Order: sequence, then structure tokens, then C-alpha cells
Amino acid sequence: MTIEDFKTYVKTRKPLDTEEIHRFMDDMSNEARRITFRLNTAYHTPDEVRGLLSKLFGYEVPQSLRVFPPLYADFGKNITVGENVFINACCHFQDHVGVTIGDGCQIGHNVVFATLNHGLSPEKRKTTYPAPIVLGKNVWIGSNATILQGVTIGDNAVVAAGAVVTKDVAANTVVGGVPAKIMKHITK
Repeated sequence: MTIEDFKTYVKTRKPLDTEEIHRFMDDMSNEARRITFRLNTAYHTPDEVRGLLSKLFGYEVPQSLRVFPPLYADFGKNITVGENVFINACCHFQDHVGVTIGDGCQIGHNVVFATLNHGLSPEKRKTTYPAPIVLGKNVWIGSNATILQGVTIGDNAVVAAGAVVTKDVAANTVVGGVPAKIMKHITK
């Protein structure tokens, strides 16, 4: 299985339940850990951080990307970042299915992006179900927020610190709580 084969498959949102898929996911996780261990265990200049992230993500990241390590990724090759993105320390990316971060996004400390979910019934618990996460432009995610699989967050939205986002967030809104609900609308 290639990265492109896997990315095509997860877009179907079909269960990740074959031995071939599990082996591929394990191999990719091992590679991601090798890179993130290097990133997270020593000081690196901003250019060095971007160089390691380019290896992790599998493409040349924008020069305007700022990341404060440590950063953790389960897969690594399915994270897309736009221009002028800032990611604060200790963020976790379970990015097997894709995490897209639009231009101008600000990500607080300890944010979790989880693109996989497990079956609810005990006999399906080992099966994972994929859905991507997409952040529009100028989204601000507060510290300790968790964004769950299949969520799209609209342009200019704000996710309050500690929120658990289980459903799509409309543009120009502030959401917070567990589960996250609209707290207010942002007016220009």
C-alpha cells in the first residue's frame, strides 16, 4: 500500500479493518515517531523546525508556519497547513484521514485533532472509522480543545479553551463547552 492508496481509501470513510491497512498505519506511525522524537528532544531554530515538519508532512511547509514543539503526530503525512499558521506546544495530530488547517489559523497549547473513532459495540471496538478535520481561514482554537473526526470549522470561528468539538462549527461563531455549542456570533 502506498500513501496515495491509503489517502484515497480513507476518503471513502470505510472502516479501517484489514491487516494490510493496520500494517501500513503502524509503519507510518513508526516513521512519524522517528521524526517527532528528533523534533521534540532538542532545541531547533524555526527553520530547522520547518525542515523537520516538511519531512513529517511530506511536503515543503510554508516559510510563514510557526510551531512551538513538542508536536505529536500519529501518521504525519496527512496534515496540510496554510500560510501564517501558528501551532503552540504539545498539540496532538491523529491525522490518518487528514487535518487541514487554513491560512491564518492559531492553535493553542495541547489541542488534539482526532480523525479516527472506534466502533461502539464491543465486537466492533477494534475497528476504526475515518473522517477528516478541516479548519477554514483565521480559525482560533483555544488551549486544551479537542476536535473530533469529521468536523469542519468555518472561517473566523473561535473554539474556546477546553471545548470538545463534535459537530461542524459555522463561520464567524464562538463555540465552547463539552460538547461545544454556539456561545456567540462574531460581528465585523
